[in-house]
Amino acid sequence: MKSRLPITLALALSVAPLAAQAGGGPFGIDHRVAYDNSGIWKRSYQKDLAAGAALAVIGGALYADSDTRMGHTFDQALDAMVLTAGTTTVMKYAFSRERPSEDANPDDFFKGHGYQSFPSGEVAEITAVVTPFIAEYGHDHPAAYALAILPAYDAVARVKVRGHWQSDVLVGAAVGMGWGLWAHHRPTPLIMGLLPGRGFMVGYAKTF
Repeated sequence: MKSRLPITLALALSVAPLAAQAGGGPFGIDHRVAYDNSGIWKRSYQKDLAAGAALAVIGGALYADSDTRMGHTFDQALDAMVLTAGTTTVMKYAFSRERPSEDANPDDFFKGHGYQSFPSGEVAEITAVVTPFIAEYGHDHPAAYALAILPAYDAVARVKVRGHWQSDVLVGAAVGMGWGLWAHHRPTPLIMGLLPGRGFMVGYAKTF
């Protein structure tokens, strides 16, 4: 089993600057930053990244041969992404925290329906997607660790547009990494393994 330490460090260090200033919230680090919805931080770019990551994983899982290393990793990323989405959705409703755009107080949890700041679903999703690839290829190809830049960018961007508090994105990254590592260490994929027909199991590329 490959060590999880390099993966954890890569993802944790990539979002470490978000915790540089003291504040409130569960970790004492949450604070509003200057609003910035311009340049690379534009909300539309964040949405494009999340949508692109999801489409790439779904497409890769359906098309790639699951018997290959790459295809198997795509299957793991799909498992991680779906399980992460379910987990963060439940957490959002359970904690019902107000976003920085809605309230300047980072300690406002359990506010009821409509408040879904904690944790960040987008950061969690992107972290879940890249983690299996980092875990699989990082040892042989260290450049794979550069994939950690994607959730790091999204984490900073979500805070800058006041969509999330610092703890939202950190916990989101932790949830995504947890499911990503879990999926990576499963011998068989969960979701693709449930689909009917060997054609789905081995991927479109091999079947046709």
